[in-house]
Amino acid sequence: MQQGQPMIVMSEDAQRVKDKDAQDYNISAARAVAEAVRSTLGPKGMDKMLVDSMGSVTITNDGVTILQEMDIDNPTAEMIIEVAETQEDEAGDGTTTAVAIAGELLKNAEDLLEQDIHPTAIIKGFHLASEQAREEIDDIARDVDTDDEDLLRSVAETSMTGKGAEVNKEHLSQLIVDAVRSVTVENDAGENVVDLEFLNIETQTGRSVGESDLLEGGIVDKDPVHDNMPTAAENADILLLNQPIEVEETDVDTEVSVTDPDQLQKFLDREEKQLKEKVEAIADLGADVVFCQKGIDDLAQHYLAKEGILAVRRAKKSDLEFLKEVVDASIVSDLESATTEDLGHGDVTRDDEDELFYVEGEGAHGVTLLLRGSTDHVVDELERGINDALDVVAQTVSDGRVLAGGGAIEVELASRLRDYADSVSGREQLAVEAYADSLELVPRVLAENAGLDSIDTLVDLRAAHDEGDVTAGLNVFSNDVEDTFEAGVVEPAHAKEQAVTSASEAANLVLKIDDIISAGDLSTDKGGDEEGGAPGGAPGGMGGMGGGMGGMM
Repeated sequence: MQQGQPMIVMSEDAQRVKDKDAQDYNISAARAVAEAVRSTLGPKGMDKMLVDSMGSVTITNDGVTILQEMDIDNPTAEMIIEVAETQEDEAGDGTTTAVAIAGELLKNAEDLLEQDIHPTAIIKGFHLASEQAREEIDDIARDVDTDDEDLLRSVAETSMTGKGAEVNKEHLSQLIVDAVRSVTVENDAGENVVDLEFLNIETQTGRSVGESDLLEGGIVDKDPVHDNMPTAAENADILLLNQPIEVEETDVDTEVSVTDPDQLQKFLDREEKQLKEKVEAIADLGADVVFCQKGIDDLAQHYLAKEGILAVRRAKKSDLEFLKEVVDASIVSDLESATTEDLGHGDVTRDDEDELFYVEGEGAHGVTLLLRGSTDHVVDELERGINDALDVVAQTVSDGRVLAGGGAIEVELASRLRDYADSVSGREQLAVEAYADSLELVPRVLAENAGLDSIDTLVDLRAAHDEGDVTAGLNVFSNDVEDTFEAGVVEPAHAKEQAVTSASEAANLVLKIDDIISAGDLSTDKGGDEEGGAPGGAPGGMGGMGGGMGGMM
């Protein structure tokens, strides 16, 4: 204070929210994000249609895709989106579960805050509960034989259920298991390592999903550059070229005056000779097939066809890098320095119906999953579902632990955490109990999305677990509580551990904030109108939050 006047240390545009207002603001934003994806959870979850500013349409129920595509400009909401992104990176699936649990943790934390329980006590309780939950998951999880094909197929089918891949999940799950096994190697310690970099996914429209296939080797979706070229080659020497087979151009712009027609003919002859020399260099290497990332001149195409060499131009860089592993070749950037050791070896065949080249190497480590669907939207959602399933099967092969799905693990964890809460002293005990209640959101939402009564379902699940049935979960197709492990609803333990950890840490991060200071509108997008804050520091940004995020709830 100076002479009775308050000292102003922030600019006029700055906005500030403190104490309970800040907590309410953050919790509302986080819960709005969780509400946005809750309806997509489970086999009977609904899809979202997302239309971006350019008019592109995405139809999906994949949690991380929904949150990434939504135009969210709230800083707290973006923190919750990071939970989904982390879950996707670390586990490959379970993004909706992680975000939904984070939102429920904050909802229950809000009730505790209303009871004048300090955020520090809630944070400590949530941390204790999270650590205990991870230990219990490890205790409940079953160690499995990763050679058990039926189990791996169940894991894949569980991941795909409720997504675009569900209709043909039996066929696709077999492809996924075969694909993961093809790229699994054993390290020096005798552990299974799944290298998904050696798995390539290609998509095609105009065919049914059931016609998807797994191919040993790679695919090149291109045509031969000349009609007179061969379209197949067995035991071929393959050149992967990252250099145009064209006339070399000067680095600077030049002008040449021609006074004699013979001079012009010499220029043309020189260009022709250049191209012929490049083709001869390829032929001298012994290459039968050339996959070129750059262009191939029309005259060079003619010479290549005369040499009986199959050539493809404008191949994708990613295709060349994958073929490098398939045929054990090097990507050549300079023909003059290329040697026969740079060539790869394999079989190249042509599928005229699909207009594809299939490239198979001898004992190739790389495989290609060719996904087919009727339209672009179908194929896109199918690819998202397949990617999730590949990740969880890979996790299962690497980790070797699985859990019963259908909400079974969440109900069992909640029961064990309530028992654990009795051993926790102080107000943290209430936070542990709130954590247990939050985990039960998963079976409740599964029931809601299946059109069932969530309370009745939860009561039945609790009763089954009280009787010692650890694997009792909800089968949303029969609407019964049953042993979901035996029913084939199986999830990787690592994904559940990651979901619990990510949700807990995100909730604690939000709860620890008691003051929000913004240089302007409380938004990460400064394009909108900035209205002044309400008396006491409540910002106009909160109103924007209610309008923008509230529409999702």
